[in-house]
Order: sequence, then C-alpha cells, then structure tokens
Amino acid sequence: MDWKNQIVLVTGGTGSFGKKFTEILLKEKQPKKIIIFSRDELKQHEMQVAGYNQPNLRYFIGDIRDRERLVRAMHGVDIVVHAAALKQVPACEYNPMEAVKTNIIGTSNVLEAALDAGVKKVLALSTDKAVSPANLYGGTKLVAEKLVIQSNNYAAGSSTRYACVRYGNVVGSRGSVVPLFLKQRQSGKITITDERMTRFWLSLEQGVRFVINCIEQMEGGEVFIPKIPSTKVIDLARAIAPEAQINIIGIRPGEKLHEDLLSEDEARNAVERGGMYVIKPPETLWNRSQQYEGQPLPEAFSYTSDNNTEWLDLEGIKKYIAPFEELFKQGKLEG
Repeated sequence: MDWKNQIVLVTGGTGSFGKKFTEILLKEKQPKKIIIFSRDELKQHEMQVAGYNQPNLRYFIGDIRDRERLVRAMHGVDIVVHAAALKQVPACEYNPMEAVKTNIIGTSNVLEAALDAGVKKVLALSTDKAVSPANLYGGTKLVAEKLVIQSNNYAAGSSTRYACVRYGNVVGSRGSVVPLFLKQRQSGKITITDERMTRFWLSLEQGVRFVINCIEQMEGGEVFIPKIPSTKVIDLARAIAPEAQINIIGIRPGEKLHEDLLSEDEARNAVERGGMYVIKPPETLWNRSQQYEGQPLPEAFSYTSDNNTEWLDLEGIKKYIAPFEELFKQGKLEG
C-alpha cells in the first residue's frame, strides 16, 4: 500500500491515539495529507504549537454528531480512522444519551459520510469492553462495532470498506489508571477496586502500529484483535508505588473483574493469524480476495485477561510505565 498518495482523516485526532498516530504516520509513511477532525479548538491549537504543524496537516473543527460537517471534511479523503468517542465509563453512565449520540449515532454519521464521500477504507477503534458489555460505554461500542461491520453490505456496490480494531487498555492514555496511580502515589495511598482484577495492556505505539497494519490488510468486515499481555491491577499499583499502602475499595457498578477481547461464541468464526486474531464477517455481499487465511481456533476458545498466556511481571510493567513517569515529573501527563 502506497501511503504517499493517501489522504487520511482521523476523527478525535487530538486525543492520545490521534496524536501518536499522526506522529508515526508523518515520520514513517508520509501520506499526502492528514486531516485532524475534532470538536475542541483549544486542543487543536495545543497540538499545533506542540509541533504538529507540518504543511500536509489540516485541522477541521467539527463534531461527529454533525453528519453534514463530516461529509464536507471527507471530500477527497481515502482513509478514515474513527477514534472519536466518549469513553469515560462513569461519565457515560451519568450521561447515557450523550454516550449514545456520540458513540452510536456519531459512528453512524461517520460511516454514512464516508460512503457518500467515496472514502476507500474506514477503520474504527473499539474496545474489550464491547465484549459481553457490563456498562453503557461497552454497550455503545458493541453497537458501533455492529454498525461498522454491517455497513459493508450497504457499500457492497462501491469501493468503500469498513473494519474494526478491538484492543485493551492503552497505558497512560486519557482515562488510564496510570496517571491516577501516579497522582495517588504522592499521598502514600493507592486505591484499587479488587485485588483479583486483571486487564489487557498495550502501549500507545503498539496500538498505533497495529492500526496501521490493519488498514493495510483490511478487506472489509473484519474485527482485528492483537495478541497483547495481561497484568494484575494490583501488580501495576505495586510497580508504580511499591512503598504505598494499597486500599481495596470494592468493585464499582459496570466494572468487570476480567476483560474479554474474544468471546467463545465469536471464536467459532475467528482465525489466528500471526500476532492477531481476526473475526471474520458473518456474511459478505462485497468482493474480497483473501479468504481470511489463518488457523481456526480450538473449540471453546476465548481470549480474556485472566486466561491469557502472556503476562507482564513487575519489571515488564515498569518498562511500560517508564515514559509516563518522566511526563508526570514534568507535569505533562494527561489524566
């Protein structure tokens, strides 16, 4: 795939993912143009003054709830990476209709605008919380995934194709527990909800490179899931603040002990390919050349943060969080 001829639009482009994605794409792929689409003018300004001001970068103010603005922004665009979302679990619980408007209706707007504008590829970011959701955020992302995959049927007669990436917690991103633990460390006390809790983890750069890889190989209808390590949340707390007192405060509503990236039911229609699992589309009314090459998964297979074969020990966790320690010291870590 020749990125140099591509025009790329990133929804939610001023977020943690959007900035790292833009940085790596500019450095390694040199696309013809990258459009940052987001609703916050201050964050766009801050991104520009932080060095994201290359000639092939454009900034569009807009909300994914506004379909007409999306159509205008996508004019001439080849690839859309849909990263915009409301993702704070408590905020979504407290403001459910706002979560629905952004994560579901907003996603629908992105998909329809891309089809109307003739975009070739749309890759949407999803989350482990979309699997057997226990909270509203996960529920909205499950619906968003279904919208993305089934949109291939509407677009079957065109060149537009849609796919999803689903991965776990990104270390140090906005809403991550890492900034919280770093702040709590100063008080000498860290709170976790349950000492048994496990989570999938990957770095921001790992997430970005996985997305780029999936854009290059997607044919429409796939849900791509990376193989990533798990960690115990209590080990994460110990790695960040070994001297701190750990207080167990009890699991919160909508919170899971363990996260799922691939359910047993989904695994029946998935294959293992290299460093990923690929959930195949349930039906294909559109043309594709690959037959989703890969190894079928064994009966009753599932991929959860507690049955993972790859785990981070304390030293492994420290390597992940080292960059955020430095940002925290400089007062630059976003919570």
